[in-house]
Amino acid sequence: MASVLASKMGLNSLWRKQAKNFNVTIVTMDADLEFSCELKWRGKDLFELVCRTLGLRETWFFGLRYDVKDTVAWLKMDKKVLDHDMPKEEPIVFHFLAKFYPENVEEELLQDMTQHLFFLQVKMNILEEEIYCPPEASVLLASYAVHAKVINLYQMTAEMWEERITVCYAEHRGRTRDEAEMEYLKIAQDLEMYGVNYFSIRNKKGTSLLLGVDALGLHIYDPDNRLTPKISFPWNEIRNISYSDKEFAIKPLDKRADVFKFNSSKLKVNKLILQLCIGNHDLFIRRRRVDSLEVQQMKMQAREEKARKQMERQRLEREKQLREEAERARDELERRLIQLQDEAHMANEALLCSEETADLLAEKAQIAEEEAKLLAQKAAEAEQEMQRIKLTAIRSEEEKRLMEQKMLEAEMIALEMAEESERRAKEADQLKQDLQEARESERKAKNKLLEITSKSPYLPVPLSANALPPDGTNFNFSMENLSFDFKDTDMKRLSMEIEKEKVEYLEKSKHLQEQLNELKTEIESLKLKDRETPLDILHNENAEKGTSKQSNFKKLTLQSTKSRVAFFQEL
Repeated sequence: MASVLASKMGLNSLWRKQAKNFNVTIVTMDADLEFSCELKWRGKDLFELVCRTLGLRETWFFGLRYDVKDTVAWLKMDKKVLDHDMPKEEPIVFHFLAKFYPENVEEELLQDMTQHLFFLQVKMNILEEEIYCPPEASVLLASYAVHAKVINLYQMTAEMWEERITVCYAEHRGRTRDEAEMEYLKIAQDLEMYGVNYFSIRNKKGTSLLLGVDALGLHIYDPDNRLTPKISFPWNEIRNISYSDKEFAIKPLDKRADVFKFNSSKLKVNKLILQLCIGNHDLFIRRRRVDSLEVQQMKMQAREEKARKQMERQRLEREKQLREEAERARDELERRLIQLQDEAHMANEALLCSEETADLLAEKAQIAEEEAKLLAQKAAEAEQEMQRIKLTAIRSEEEKRLMEQKMLEAEMIALEMAEESERRAKEADQLKQDLQEARESERKAKNKLLEITSKSPYLPVPLSANALPPDGTNFNFSMENLSFDFKDTDMKRLSMEIEKEKVEYLEKSKHLQEQLNELKTEIESLKLKDRETPLDILHNENAEKGTSKQSNFKKLTLQSTKSRVAFFQEL
């Protein structure tokens, strides 16, 4: 009995020990994380653990979101994790996402990790069509999923789209991943639906509308048009936000204006709207105040890191340039070697040809000389025959006449033989002269070949002072050329360079807008009007009017708060 009781007590103590913790899974845009949490942990404890694990310091943009029935909710920092209304099946799943968006990504996103997480989330929202992206912007963002969405809207093949994406990609060559992600976010932040959370609401007349909450304020949309708001209220015009059951009330800073009221579908939706309103309003005020010491320190570190990356990039560019020069020098050496080999081959062929020509001329000269000797011998025989005939001349006149005629013929033949012998002798002399010239050509060709083969085939081509040897393993760089000191003068110079980059960025932005317009004009003639979606039509109408996200916001806030509240109630 005692042993049974002891075993039960052991099991109970083991169960209590196991029940002190619960398991959670944190789904980030990069990977899934698993943690074992204590029962007493609040939302802040879990959130800070996740941020420390990710090495994230700009925590004010993010939150832990969980699914509950047919909607979503965010983990409250001051409330125990297990006290939230959510499924308790382990592991409990939370999504680590950007809850609030910056007004200007380039100025506010300081950490590379923050920038990377925003890039992944915005890209996912574009691919899943939660953010509308027009065709010309989708090409610049090189988003194949968005490209697949608009491909049927134009008379353009997949190859034509890929060609335009490739052209845009070629202009980004040489940029780092962080720079490419920042350029992506700078384009995406100008999209009308970027950073906006939409909620279905009704005014006091019962008209169905959409409430949009973002970094700039509150916006009222027509349910069929999520691009262009009908009314906007900046955060600096709002004094108080509250709700009672399903009714939501917003008090403007202008006391003469009526309270801005609307009804949502559920109480949980009102809680979510209130969280987003408070968070965005706090960040809106925070941006317009002096930065805290922590933010100042982070900005200084970001500037130093940017300067370090810039110098590192310059160093790598110099090394790349030197390597390219060395490769060009190596290619020049190889080209010169091939040229010398070709010249040697041609000289060798010329030498062989000269030798063959000399042999042929020598053979001809020998034949001509033999022919001349033979002709001379025949001429001598003819002369002997003539002498013999003279000595044996017959006494008769007829015989004498005949003999004279024969003698005359013999003399003519002897004369012809002498002329032919002389001509053959001259021809032999000419052939001997040609033979001499051929042997002289042969001697010159041998000297040329000897001169070519005596050169070193790897004779180095003179390089510039920065050129490297072709063998990459023998590269030696002086550390004096690769070391950098962060002196005051250097930082001032870097500051000036950063200011210069800002000016260049404005010029690039202008170029980017021109590029978007050119691309839109280029593909406009191929558009199929009958395949346009309602958002495409609305975007085109805004573009024709010259209406952008920023200009429309300024236009809507020119009216007084009182008139805007009255207009909302009359919708």
